[in-house]
Amino acid sequence: MKSDDANRENRVTEVPAEPKDSASEKKLRVLQVNKMYYPATGGVERLVQQIAEGLNERTDMRVLVCRKKGKGQVDTINGVEVHRASSLGVYFSMPVSFSFFRQLRSMSRDCDVIHLHMPFPLGDLGILLSGFKGKVVVSWHSDVVRQKKLMVLYRPIMERLLKRADAIVVATRGHIDGSAYLGPYRDKCVVVPYAVSEYLRRKAEESTPKQYIPGAPVEFLFVGRLVYYKGCDVLLRAFAKVPNARLTMVGNGVLLEELQNLAEELGIASRVRFETDLPDSKMAVAFENSDVFVLPSVERSEAFGLVQIEAMAYGKPVINTWLKSGVPYVSLNGKTGLTVNPGDVDALADAMKKLAADPALREQYGKAARERVQKNFTTELMLDQLMKVYQW
Repeated sequence: MKSDDANRENRVTEVPAEPKDSASEKKLRVLQVNKMYYPATGGVERLVQQIAEGLNERTDMRVLVCRKKGKGQVDTINGVEVHRASSLGVYFSMPVSFSFFRQLRSMSRDCDVIHLHMPFPLGDLGILLSGFKGKVVVSWHSDVVRQKKLMVLYRPIMERLLKRADAIVVATRGHIDGSAYLGPYRDKCVVVPYAVSEYLRRKAEESTPKQYIPGAPVEFLFVGRLVYYKGCDVLLRAFAKVPNARLTMVGNGVLLEELQNLAEELGIASRVRFETDLPDSKMAVAFENSDVFVLPSVERSEAFGLVQIEAMAYGKPVINTWLKSGVPYVSLNGKTGLTVNPGDVDALADAMKKLAADPALREQYGKAARERVQKNFTTELMLDQLMKVYQW
């Protein structure tokens, strides 16, 4: 007989095989709730859009988010009805919106499922106050790591919402094992891996493998917001130790000027290119032209690193970090790339130098990376598993 721990592990990692009412022809009415939606950028925002557009024909899907600032509005984006509650602005990464509660209560009245993306304290409180009696599915993207003082106020609300939830969706086992909060709710957790966007998947399939040119500089690529937990300063310091290489950093954020100044101080400004805003078409070119993708994140705020699977879809090896989150579960050390301790400049530099000096290893890891994406991180798989969770 299996132990309780073994049984619990199975419940964590398995998606329900069949929905309870799979024969029903009635479309489920689903309300997806998040802070923001396209054109706001970010991994979670891209995921919410993927789910909304991907399940729009299989469900009656609507989305409720907030404006960054301004009056509320309703948009239809690629066939998805998106309601944006008015907001006084964003403070501590949280929109301040009073109309959000009224809209959530009104929109939930005829819903079968509310799918909330956490952390989003406004959403937690809104669901608890709405009187909603249907199914609540929570996508747990990360713990709140930095705003520890605010957690004193938020945690009781968060705990009530997690107790209320019917299912907690996580992208990897690492989200559970590395969380300070999910342990008591492990039996509710279901692993549903994220997926590379359909646009980048198609572009990746159409792309031509980069040809190795002896003596040419090795192209390293970083994509992400320029914020504290991304470890961009560590990346620049490590890159300064890597000869005959170039680095492209795609992203914007509060640390942009500081990082540009650091590149100057390290004497590598001529080898580092900052791209603050790239459309999808040019982003695809950046992936195609790179040799190695680097995700040097230093805090558990980086819960998955969606850009990893985007790079892997292009057959690029990934250097990531041993965070207590889902990050090292995506690109696997010694199989699809290399994993180093977060914040360790020398270890990151050694990994970069190792891949820079070995084109055969880059090709080996890159091929395995693309195969891993095709097997584990497809949109079809993600959407099918989510539908089972909705119907379970």
